[in-house]
Amino acid sequence: MRIYKIFRGPEWQAMQALGETRGAPVDLADGFVHFSTAATVAETAARHFAGEDGLWLVAAEADAMGDALRWEVSRGGIRFPHLYRVFRMADVAASWPLPLVGGSHVFPVLE
Repeated sequence: MRIYKIFRGPEWQAMQALGETRGAPVDLADGFVHFSTAATVAETAARHFAGEDGLWLVAAEADAMGDALRWEVSRGGIRFPHLYRVFRMADVAASWPLPLVGGSHVFPVLE
């Protein structure tokens, strides 16, 4: 199963340059890297990245992350994937720009 992380442009560039990331400030504050599923990522974008352009959507394979990935209850009682280690470029399965068109983010077709 693929899971998804939304990055701001500079965050994505930093991850590519360094080969890994501990995440955005919210991830650092919470102690894990937040991910979404295909079913929840659009709401994550609308809730936490409203009106932001220059975003990137990055996919990873959940099974490849092993025990460091935990599914925990978050908003609305839904279980979200949280990564309790650095997110590495080696974890990345795909990436896409996430353009803002007419105030909404345009997503690729997700698995």
